[in-house]
Amino acid sequence: MPKKKTSLTIEERLQQALVPVEEQPYEVPENWVWVRLGEVVDVLNGDRGKNYPAKSTLSKEGIPFISAANLCDNIVVEDDLLCMSEEQYSKLSAGKLMLNDIVLCIRGSLGKHGKFPFKKGAIASSLVILRSKDRGRLTDGYVMQYLDVPLFYDEIKKYDNGTAQPNLAAKNLELFSFPLPPLSEQQRIVERIEELFAKLDEAKERLQEVADSFAVRKAAILHKAFTGELTKQWRRENGVSDESWEDVSLDSVCKSIYDGDHMPPPKSETGIPFLVISNVNTGFISFEKCRFVPEEYYDGLSETRTPEIGDILYTIVGSYGIPVMVDTDKKFCFQRHMALLKPKDIYNRFLWRQLQTQSFFEQATSIATGTAQLTVPIKGLRKLIVKCPTLSEQHEIVRLIDDLLARERAAKQATEQALASIDLMKKSILARAFRGELGTNKASEASALELLRQVLAED
Repeated sequence: MPKKKTSLTIEERLQQALVPVEEQPYEVPENWVWVRLGEVVDVLNGDRGKNYPAKSTLSKEGIPFISAANLCDNIVVEDDLLCMSEEQYSKLSAGKLMLNDIVLCIRGSLGKHGKFPFKKGAIASSLVILRSKDRGRLTDGYVMQYLDVPLFYDEIKKYDNGTAQPNLAAKNLELFSFPLPPLSEQQRIVERIEELFAKLDEAKERLQEVADSFAVRKAAILHKAFTGELTKQWRRENGVSDESWEDVSLDSVCKSIYDGDHMPPPKSETGIPFLVISNVNTGFISFEKCRFVPEEYYDGLSETRTPEIGDILYTIVGSYGIPVMVDTDKKFCFQRHMALLKPKDIYNRFLWRQLQTQSFFEQATSIATGTAQLTVPIKGLRKLIVKCPTLSEQHEIVRLIDDLLARERAAKQATEQALASIDLMKKSILARAFRGELGTNKASEASALELLRQVLAED
């Protein structure tokens, strides 16, 4: 932006401040004007000279020194703030913050921003301060909302001049197109956005509670299943006694229970996948980013350590207690931080589901050893107790669990889609707000052109 010349008249400066028609991003109401951001907002860099404080000189007490790490969800996060001394602050020649200044990241995470909540402070070199030239004629809340609209991010892409990392120059930020309505309309827009967002946030909070409670509902279903409550009616209808359930040791319903080979396996660029806990910690097998071992190493493993479809993996070190059904005929082996269970005389999916219960996890926890990294010993695992009803009831339990959890997953997916739609609705509201389409604009009000004249006259 060319430097302002004091010899220019207000009308000449006005024409310089306005965005030419051919460069205006879209049409706005007639009593709005498109203006360069730097004409209504001062863009202030931090001190980048010899007085810029080294991180090693900052502490937990003093005057807040704001960096990009302190910006999150459109606020200045007060936790873990680093501070400078009064002496350091007094030496700064630029970048001093005032209460309610807007802080914006212009290097790296472009567009992160927040409102400064303290009486004074300073900014790191990756930030700038946005300060309204006349807070009586430009609402800070309106500027804050502008920083979230798609238009603002379109302007960022347009003026980003970074190479190794994204970067905005303050002088380019001043060139951003800014839709300026009359002051009263700015206030109405902010109030309307806040009103609509409050309703959406309330709905989002309720939906999030539903989504977060999936694990609780799953645990409740499993508890009912393995205490016999889920199939109580089924037993009555099929003449099965409530006393038919037995407590048996895990090894009594498995052909074998062994952990992975304790010898460090040879590495290979290709060959047989070698799974570690990160490949199963979702509860399902993933071959993404897995290691490999030579095929001859796999061929040398015993049958007790070679997984087959229907077997169950069970993590026993660190992130212990995760049961994973082997549902692939693909050859693979696994690290010693997992155990391989080969079920017999029990429905394998029934056992897999029972290993997911809180009660079984608590059994595993009760025998876990170690301090830094808990380990469930194989000998102890083999003696843990599982509940065994008749084989036909096992199949009925699994059928009911699968049906109930399928409904829960469908409900969770619908909830997550609704949550995503709320974020899209917010973006739509913001886009409409800065087009004058929220139904708040009053065409009879004086044009923002007069407001701009007053700002320029006092600048």
